[in-house]
Amino acid sequence: MEDTVDKEVQAPVVQRKTTLFRSLVGKSSAMQKIHKEIRQVATSDANVLILGDSGTGKEVVARNIHYFSNRGKKAFVPVNCGAIPHDLLESELFGHEKGAFTGAITSRQGRFSMAEGGTLFLDEIGEMTMAMQVKLLRVLEERVFERVGGTATITADVRIIAATNRNLEEMVKQGKFREDLYFRLDVFPINLPALRDRIEDLPLLIKELVTRLEQTKRNSVRFTQDAVVAMSRYDWPGNVRELANQIERMSIKHPNGLVQESDLPGRIRVSASSGNKGLELHEIDDNNVPSDYNRPANITMPQFNFPAEGFDLKSYMADLEVKIIQEALNNTGGVIARAAETLGLRRTTLAEKMRKHHIDKTPDNSEYISC
Repeated sequence: MEDTVDKEVQAPVVQRKTTLFRSLVGKSSAMQKIHKEIRQVATSDANVLILGDSGTGKEVVARNIHYFSNRGKKAFVPVNCGAIPHDLLESELFGHEKGAFTGAITSRQGRFSMAEGGTLFLDEIGEMTMAMQVKLLRVLEERVFERVGGTATITADVRIIAATNRNLEEMVKQGKFREDLYFRLDVFPINLPALRDRIEDLPLLIKELVTRLEQTKRNSVRFTQDAVVAMSRYDWPGNVRELANQIERMSIKHPNGLVQESDLPGRIRVSASSGNKGLELHEIDDNNVPSDYNRPANITMPQFNFPAEGFDLKSYMADLEVKIIQEALNNTGGVIARAAETLGLRRTTLAEKMRKHHIDKTPDNSEYISC
């Protein structure tokens, strides 16, 4: 059973409606620890407190815990405590009766009722007021609540998973968060690492996020190894969320193209040139970004018998490049922009190579050497 769960945490089955699981991709020791903790707590009914910076994937972890738990077939109900006005949060969580307050023209069930038998995910729990903390504590201790304006006691069979990017222990010391509620929530804490602290997972994350773009039928994009190295030297203050946004941005600016280091935003290039520690080229291999990551699947490398007397590699590669470019032009009717796209190059880059090799854009019948 454990092996099955481990496999699903890292590569969830296609039947899952959510694609958020992919953000848990990673072979770093930090992510392996998170996978282990998810397996450990999923089958229990313990409250979980997920800690981590914004964009690290706290809701992703919460969804994994829910889906691999005994409550997985019931509802997973997320609530962002920081996005709901304080005076409306009680009604949002517990529901209200008709006429309970101005505008309550009908009765309404709250998120606790919606999550009955399942999981309630309380994101940004650190933004909850002290008054609401008291009401939440009662539900955790007694498993009952009343709707706003109502008198009937309602039982709550709900698992609580809370998350925050704030330091709750410090808030307890400052009197901004109830100590008893903190201990109720902190039964099983999970600390999510920032992306900068598991930067070795960056190539795998890039692959998965690109795959997600392709599966949603949006533009695809590829990155050179130099670009990946440069990205690994950036701190990613917005974590995986920022990385996902950056990849989508690159796919819009360079649809189905190849992103070079020079194509990256200035802040990433500055980090790359500032000497920040990151990945090295030799670290981007078959274990993260395959060596053929930027090569179309229908292309194969030519067989080559190395002559005993040796040969001029520079001339060979130049001739090979000429023949490939000419074939691309042949296949696209001499349209440089289309040929550049098929080669994963920018139009200006292809035009410069054509000038360098004195290649005419007129299609010909030159023999093509595949690679």
